[in-house]
Amino acid sequence: MRPQLHKLPLVNDSSFLYNNWHCDYFDKPWHFHEEYELVMIEKSRGKKFIGDKVTDFEDGDLMLIGPKIPHFFRNNAEYYKKNGKLEASSIFIHFTKDCLGKNFFDLPEMKLVQKLLENSYYALEIHGTVKPYVMNRLRAMCTESAPQRLVSLLDILVKLSESNEVSPVLSARFNESKYAVVDSCKDTDRMGIILEYITNNFHREIYVNEIAAKLHMCNASFSRYFKHHTRKTFSDYVTELRISHACKLLMMDDQSISQVSFDSGFENLSNFYKHFRRITGVIPKEYRKRFLQASD
Repeated sequence: MRPQLHKLPLVNDSSFLYNNWHCDYFDKPWHFHEEYELVMIEKSRGKKFIGDKVTDFEDGDLMLIGPKIPHFFRNNAEYYKKNGKLEASSIFIHFTKDCLGKNFFDLPEMKLVQKLLENSYYALEIHGTVKPYVMNRLRAMCTESAPQRLVSLLDILVKLSESNEVSPVLSARFNESKYAVVDSCKDTDRMGIILEYITNNFHREIYVNEIAAKLHMCNASFSRYFKHHTRKTFSDYVTELRISHACKLLMMDDQSISQVSFDSGFENLSNFYKHFRRITGVIPKEYRKRFLQASD
């Protein structure tokens, strides 16, 4: 399950890549690149796969993803329907540590920015009051000249480095040595098949032989393949996706916990409680209570 290396083209008058993307759905495969990526989801919903973490994404999400972290945005099923009216749009910037000049971020004045870039190897989600500021700057960059965009990028990085409203997506710094560059599309195609199948079927019991058959692999080979490239068993990976989905449902406060359990793919309520507490540290009722208290 190796991510594909993307080599990003730079235009002649820019030291970094700015893109305002509009499409029916996000179609990039599981990939990584040498650059930092600041990405804002303007309009879209689905699952985001960052490193070995799977969570939901939606309108207004803002993230800073460090170099060589594999990532993939998979839209919800309704985005792939023919003649659909849904739209996926985002603004993203790809930049290197030397985009403002060699060793620029090593200057004493850039210590906080340097720390921000180091922390981006955990992948960072941006919240709070700094979030709308950054989002507005990103939108404004669409009509700015190349020199103005350079200033805007530096301003954004400084603002983020000074904010305490930035949180890591990954629990540990991502170890890119676990992944290798792909010279063909074979592994990328496999990853697409696996992620699509998991995303579309985690609401029910999924058996290894189902997905192994799609890849023309025996069960044992698929299990070794999956664990080697994700650092998790297939069962653990699916369970974490289900718990992530359950957390989203619990935040809505319009379903019973037993219904949340069932809709997240757990047929046994006690099994749901066991895995939920193991992954989140609290039982579902306490999770919902804490969320509602924080939202008041």
